[in-house]
Amino acid sequence: MPDIKKVLIANRGEIAVRVMRTCHDLGIQTVAVYSGPDETSMHVLLADESVLIGNAPSSESYLVMEKIIDAAKETGADAIHPGYGFLSENAVFARLCQKENIIFIGPSPEVIEIMGDKTRARQRMDAAGVASPPGTVNVLERMEEAEKVAKQIGYPVLIKAAAGGGGKGMRIVHEMADLKKSITAARSEAKNAFGDGRVYIEKYLESPRHVEFQIIADHGGNMLHLFDRECSIQRRHQKVIEEAPCSFLTPELRAEMATAALTVAKACNYTNAGTVEFLVDKHHNFYFLEVNTRLQVEHPVTEMITGLDLVALQIKVAENKPLSMAQEDIYINGHAIECRVSAEDPAENFLPSTGRLNTHIIPSGPGIRVDAGVREGQEVSIYYDPLISKLMAHGENRDQAIGRMNRALQEYQIAGLKTTIPFCQFVMDHPAFTASKYNTHFVGEHFAPSQLELTEDESVNEIAAISAALLNNGIKENNELAHSTANSQSEWWLRRGKRV
Repeated sequence: MPDIKKVLIANRGEIAVRVMRTCHDLGIQTVAVYSGPDETSMHVLLADESVLIGNAPSSESYLVMEKIIDAAKETGADAIHPGYGFLSENAVFARLCQKENIIFIGPSPEVIEIMGDKTRARQRMDAAGVASPPGTVNVLERMEEAEKVAKQIGYPVLIKAAAGGGGKGMRIVHEMADLKKSITAARSEAKNAFGDGRVYIEKYLESPRHVEFQIIADHGGNMLHLFDRECSIQRRHQKVIEEAPCSFLTPELRAEMATAALTVAKACNYTNAGTVEFLVDKHHNFYFLEVNTRLQVEHPVTEMITGLDLVALQIKVAENKPLSMAQEDIYINGHAIECRVSAEDPAENFLPSTGRLNTHIIPSGPGIRVDAGVREGQEVSIYYDPLISKLMAHGENRDQAIGRMNRALQEYQIAGLKTTIPFCQFVMDHPAFTASKYNTHFVGEHFAPSQLELTEDESVNEIAAISAALLNNGIKENNELAHSTANSQSEWWLRRGKRV
């Protein structure tokens, strides 16, 4: 297979920008696709070429396979990188790329299809000897079956969508009286989110930790793991903070889980990059959860501890080149933490806080990396994921990484909308996190929105006085913008503990 010369990135935001940067490092031309509102977005401005593919709703742009393929043909792109989300785990799209002789930078359509259906994946893993949480291997057909299984494995149980992810089509059930309505709600949500209302049931593990292993495999059967990440800080079953490596794993448990991850990869003839996800209970028993057949949002923390560029490895495998390293060549260097900076208000149960990003000044310094997909002055739209950036900190050890993350969060200046930065600071300072004694219930057990409420003190009064003086003197032409900026800046100064 010839070297890839031009890559179309079938995505937007920070992941599109991140893929482009590696492509440019490798001397590969890039093509951006964009919807109307994204015309001046970062990924469009950084690409060598760009193609308009539709209106704001993703169903009219980023999810329209034919428009993506047409854009690749029009620009002469010989490969497509799907990023994450959108079409990244769509087997139909991967097959369409094959049909059009366009390289799909990811695993085969067959693997995507198997692993995209959680019940089929569970069946495959059961056959390979990798344990899943107790529950049904097949989708639920009758309510009587659900009642029988739930009684056998014991409450609480978890109703899960067979397709998709991100917490959609998922319900925790604590007693039989709630089982029927929970299944009905999960099916409806899964149908709306993925076009597939099938669900299954499994034991809900109490106090679990979410641990995943990054894998990479070439077409010659060389399969490697790039160690582990922990993603237990979640809200609504969606990750907010991740770290690598997982801080509670013993060397023996890490080796055992790594072997299981590679067994999963071999069981489905995996190629390219992927993530094998596990749940680990309080007794350190681990269970297969799923395989994400794409690049993960949190992949940079793995890059920071291994020194490897995962996108570059993806491209190399897509070119049908062998991986040039062995497992013993990969080792853990220090510790890394990632905070997702999203346009959400943690004081209001993480509700979206869309609007214009009036100020965006990112932190820097030793061990800090910021992957941003939104630039200052740009609108954070209601149509797409509210992720503004990913903030990463690397240190020689976990304590240093936490310290650097705290410093970076304090330096980060955003005005114009609410973000998850205060919540991330709360986590970094919490003793359960610093002592690594937390699980996926951290938000429910330790966090209350009232803990983030800013008190009215003289800092706010000073900001208001300055703003009023500027307005009265005619220095500010737009009153609404002035008040918005002043209020947002005052929150930053309060977080810094300083006076303006």
